Amino acid sequence: MPALASHRKERSRTTTSPAVGLTTAAIAGVTLLSTQSAGAAPTEPKPSIEEVQKKVDDLYRQAGTATEKYNKAKESTDAKRAEVDELLDDAATRTEKLNESRRVLGNYAATQYRTGAVTPTAALLFADSPQAYFDQTQLMDRMTDRQRTVIDDYETQRAADAKQRAAATEKLESLTLSQKALRTSKQEVQAKLAEARALLSKLTAEEKARLAALERQKQEEARLKAEAQAKAEAEARAKEEAAAEAARQQQEAAQSQDTSTGTGTDTGTSTGTGTADSTYAAKADKVLAFARAQIGKPYVWGASGPSSYDCSGLTQAAWKAAGVDLPRTTWDQVNVGTRVATKDLLPGDLVFFYDDISHVGIYIGDGMMIHAPKPGTNVREESIYYMPIYGSVRPA
Repeated sequence: MPALASHRKERSRTTTSPAVGLTTAAIAGVTLLSTQSAGAAPTEPKPSIEEVQKKVDDLYRQAGTATEKYNKAKESTDAKRAEVDELLDDAATRTEKLNESRRVLGNYAATQYRTGAVTPTAALLFADSPQAYFDQTQLMDRMTDRQRTVIDDYETQRAADAKQRAAATEKLESLTLSQKALRTSKQEVQAKLAEARALLSKLTAEEKARLAALERQKQEEARLKAEAQAKAEAEARAKEEAAAEAARQQQEAAQSQDTSTGTGTDTGTSTGTGTADSTYAAKADKVLAFARAQIGKPYVWGASGPSSYDCSGLTQAAWKAAGVDLPRTTWDQVNVGTRVATKDLLPGDLVFFYDDISHVGIYIGDGMMIHAPKPGTNVREESIYYMPIYGSVRPA
């Protein structure tokens, strides 16, 4: 019997499904990535060199402000530490005196204990003689008077010691707050400088060269302004000299006329201004001599010499060389002496910069100054127009 044909249809094997699935997954993945890319925040554009320069300059200025905060906190901390040390030394001396008074009182207490149990009658009976008894009684009476004096002294010393210790405790608490402010100011300076260094470290060699070119351009513009100031000062000096010469000739003519007529009138009109100016000039010469000797030494924030300086540390040290004690910070130095206009500046005057008075330099004439500029630089001569001027003072 012939074999029957099978009615089962052979199932065809599909080989394209995996490919279709893969393609679908790939498309989905691309779509997802596209969606994610579209939703992602765009990368911030790299700042321009001009923006970097402005940012770095601003950070250095902020660091300068924080440095003055540090200087003020350090000045306060040093003063309070000295007060605390003095109070503690005094307290130690008072404690020693108090302990001595305690020892004396202890001796009196022991004497009373030894004699207190014996009645006057018994003491008389046991005495070698009535006279010896009366002598001893008078001695004890005198010791009692001395004891009262010692007790009074002891109470006075104890009260003074308690008051002194309370004052020392208060000063210690104030010192602790000053030290905390000092640490905060130090951290603020370091943070600003670190941020500036981080910005500069990201620049390429070409960008650093462009930044240096911008700095030179800024210095050149300041130099031209200084030259204009120097010209104005020269013209002012010439006018003053011409006026002085005219006054001298007029005085000589008047004296000659008085001599010929026999009147002998004294036409001198000196007010002593010349003497005051010469005194200030003599001090200024010492200031400038000191400042020039520091040129080339590094700027270090919080430093006041002799190997490094910050801006107010340099001005303080320079004027100290002329016998004038200035406060430590720019904020205090600006209030010393007499305010002067920029057009009236004399060598030795202090010029302050920025609205927050965070920088200062020593005027040397012709629109130039000596100053300790900023981290990474040395003490140098520079135009006073390199930074926005706040104001100027004549310290003495």
